Amino acid sequence: MKLAQIIGTVGGVGYLRPAPGTWGSLSALPMVWVLHSLGGFPLVVLATLAAFLGGLWATGVMTAGQADHDPSEIVIDEVAGQFIALWAISYPAWAHGIEITKLWPGWIAGFVLFRLFDIAKPGPVGWADRRGGPLGVMLDDVIAGVFAAIGVAALAALTHGVLGL
Repeated sequence: MKLAQIIGTVGGVGYLRPAPGTWGSLSALPMVWVLHSLGGFPLVVLATLAAFLGGLWATGVMTAGQADHDPSEIVIDEVAGQFIALWAISYPAWAHGIEITKLWPGWIAGFVLFRLFDIAKPGPVGWADRRGGPLGVMLDDVIAGVFAAIGVAALAALTHGVLGL
C-alpha cells in the first residue's frame, strides 16, 4: 500500500488543500521541464506511459474495497493528463530545437485548458469519468489532456499562423 500511496498521491502532493487536482496538475509542469530537458519529447512520452500504467495500479490498490472510486488525494491521473496536454509544446520544441521554456504561453494554455476540461468534463471526459474503477479514474484525465493538447496546438496555429505573432 505504501508504494501505491506514493505513486497515487505523487509523493504526497494529493494531500495538499485546497484543490488537490490543481496541485497535482501544477506538479507536472516542472516534471515535464526536467524530462524534456533530459530526453526530449520521447522521454516525456515514456514518462506519460509510466504515469498512466503506474496510476492504474496505484488507483486499484488505493481504492480496493472502497465505495469512493476516485478519492481526491489520488492525483497521478492529473499528472498523466497534464503530461499529455504538454505534448503540444514538448514535441515542437524537440523537433525544432527550441528551448521549451521559450514556449511559455503554451505552458499556461496547457495548464489552464487541462484544468478546464478536467473540471468541466465535457463529452468523452465525462463518459470516462462515469466508467468508474481505476481505468475510469485515469482515462478521463487522459482524454482531458488530449483535448487540452489539441487546444494548445490550435491556439499556437492561430497565434503564429493567422496572427503571425
